[in-house]
Amino acid sequence: MRTADLIRLLTLAAIWGASFLFIRIVAPVLGPFWTAEVRVTLAGIAMVIFLAATGKPLQWRTHWKPYLILGTLNSAAPFALFSYAGMTLPAGYSAILNATTPLWGALIGALLLGETLTLRKLAGLACGIAGVAFLVRLGPAAFTPQLLLAALACIAAAVCYGFAGAYTKKVSVQIAPPMMATGSQLGATLVLLPFLAASPVRGTVTLQVAACAVALALLCSAVAYFIYFRLIADLGPTKALTVTFLIPLFALLWGTLFLGETIDLSMVIGCAMVVLATWLVVFQPQKKAG
Repeated sequence: MRTADLIRLLTLAAIWGASFLFIRIVAPVLGPFWTAEVRVTLAGIAMVIFLAATGKPLQWRTHWKPYLILGTLNSAAPFALFSYAGMTLPAGYSAILNATTPLWGALIGALLLGETLTLRKLAGLACGIAGVAFLVRLGPAAFTPQLLLAALACIAAAVCYGFAGAYTKKVSVQIAPPMMATGSQLGATLVLLPFLAASPVRGTVTLQVAACAVALALLCSAVAYFIYFRLIADLGPTKALTVTFLIPLFALLWGTLFLGETIDLSMVIGCAMVVLATWLVVFQPQKKAG
């Protein structure tokens, strides 16, 4: 791996790890739907400006349906679910639960795309579920019904990402990645609009909350997506997915430094089990020729 690619990978992990920190600050004030809506709207506007500056057409009339579907699965639903969880769940918890995305992606790929569900992948899935259960039940945050609901929301968001990955494989041959990323943000903006009335702003929007909301949109969505697609182009999807291993580590670090969140042995064990599970699923052994 080139030094430039390694720097991009670490930068992306740090940015996406910080997204859970920003959600933890913004969601209790704006609520889940407004947090998600602000994120996708500002990100979509910034990405449209970028595409216009580079002369790349969005082709909305041709691809509006995939943009809406992918916007729902990859942005609107998971962003709202993570924002709901962020009102009560520590940032580190959300990041670790987000790391189960490749596990659900493997299961959904087997169900919908006919991909092989090997014994290694099944072992990874079992290890990941055990890690989640260990974290939720024995982690530093007190086990309550509210904690359980927040954790289930994170898992539902990860499942959405799994479906989004399967759908992306079907439409990626027709739509270039930058257009797909931008169109999905605009699609998510439209999907979330009907839910805003049912999610009133919960508190006072301070300068800190506003700054975190802008960072969540422009840094953790717009900039992050362009870095991620560059990594996919340079390294391929499998190596680009190694960012999944690093996100929880950065999220735990940011949560500890800036929110005073606690990290104990049970949390480290749960995180290690999820990371191991992801490694088992993402990196399949190569078959020897002959």
